Amino acid sequence: MSERNLWQRYCRNRAGLFGLGLFAVVALAAVFGPMLYTTDPWAFVARPFLWPGDRLGFPLGSDYMGRDVLAGLLHGARVSLVIGLAGTTAALGIGVLVGALAGYFRGWIDDALMRITETFQTIPNFIFAIVLVAIFTPTIETIVLTIGIVSWPPIARLVRAEFLSLRERAFVHSCVVIGMSEPRIIITQILPNCMAPVVVLASILVATAILIEAGLSFLGLGDPNVMSWGKMIGDARDSLRIAWYLSAIPGVAILLTVLSINLVGEGLNDALNPRLKDR
Repeated sequence: MSERNLWQRYCRNRAGLFGLGLFAVVALAAVFGPMLYTTDPWAFVARPFLWPGDRLGFPLGSDYMGRDVLAGLLHGARVSLVIGLAGTTAALGIGVLVGALAGYFRGWIDDALMRITETFQTIPNFIFAIVLVAIFTPTIETIVLTIGIVSWPPIARLVRAEFLSLRERAFVHSCVVIGMSEPRIIITQILPNCMAPVVVLASILVATAILIEAGLSFLGLGDPNVMSWGKMIGDARDSLRIAWYLSAIPGVAILLTVLSINLVGEGLNDALNPRLKDR
């Protein structure tokens, strides 16, 4: 399928287009927001509990320490998106490798790798993430690695299923007949043909990664040196009765970001799924 046809089919999904536009706004805010709005999110710049709109120059008010909420929101967007994308990339690296080896070689390799995958799937993701981050120092790097470790099993199972199907196709047998090496067959022939469902799943995992990071930061297990949406909500939980906006603003930001990514995933699924060609 050409890129032009893919885009045309994606455009038929209005919800997907809305999600893409919404995600573009979030991404632009994350990339350019801190450059245009240069206030330090850690600086004490106003009196505490300044409500949104109460004072010119602080459109979203200030928190319990007098820090600018808008500055925190913009810097938090960058942190949340970076962790979401990097964590999903780590999960893809592990999941695709395990699924490809299991689906292509089958036999005892498949059995061993799938038993490992099932073991990881029996552990609740968020609790597993809490344990891993608690063991290691909470930093951006360890959080990304943790998200990758807890998120790869669904990718592995999906890639394995695709490899089991594609391995029996005629084009793969032709590659074997002409003497193409197994690593080359896996990387250049089978893997590109199974990436469509993987891309859809990856878009959903980005949203899950953002939620995991927000949950960890809310519990105080995030990187203490960076501002994130989860940290903003966690810091504001003791002030919920007198300043509910401190939790609501980053909470709505997380809601809209996760919603936009899910809508993009649905749009990609419609565009990449041949069964929906005439819908």
